Amino acid sequence: MQYFNSTAIQAAKYDFSTGTFRLWFASSGQAYDYYQVPSHVWEGLLVAPSKGQYFNAYIRDQYAA
Repeated sequence: MQYFNSTAIQAAKYDFSTGTFRLWFASSGQAYDYYQVPSHVWEGLLVAPSKGQYFNAYIRDQYAA
């Protein structure tokens, strides 16, 4: 699991074998799973300067939750 210093996303975890992406949101602490997410999206989140902006642009509404 990767923890972030972000006001939007507290932590994230990626399962390379299934493409399942789990995000914990900072505001609620609630975890949500996203399915069939390519590994390059995970790698992009890790290096994104703004985790929330990256989520909104590349994950939210792009993958089944």
